[in-house]
Amino acid sequence: SGYLTKESASTLLVEAIRKIYQGGRFISDEVAELLALSLNEKKVEFPHEQLSDREYQVMILIASGKTIVEISKELVLSDKTISTYRTRILEKMSLKTNSEITHYAFSNKLVTK
Repeated sequence: SGYLTKESASTLLVEAIRKIYQGGRFISDEVAELLALSLNEKKVEFPHEQLSDREYQVMILIASGKTIVEISKELVLSDKTISTYRTRILEKMSLKTNSEITHYAFSNKLVTK
């Protein structure tokens, strides 16, 4: 019916017990703030949902069979920038190779033939 952290003051414990005894519920201000902040967190169902728009775009182009050089020319960015995006994609999605990126994209119907 209530929740306090170990660090809560003993006076807060007394207040919580009284409120619960009267049939109410109790959480400390600290816990309430943590709960409120968690409402703003984006819930991620699929690994690709945590990618930025540009990372997602690069992932799709990699999965389509394009090379780093081709992607850099298409997006008018340097090869190094595209390589950095690729590295972030691999890290965020816990993948190791372009083949795994391609497999993921096709398996999740993010790209088609």
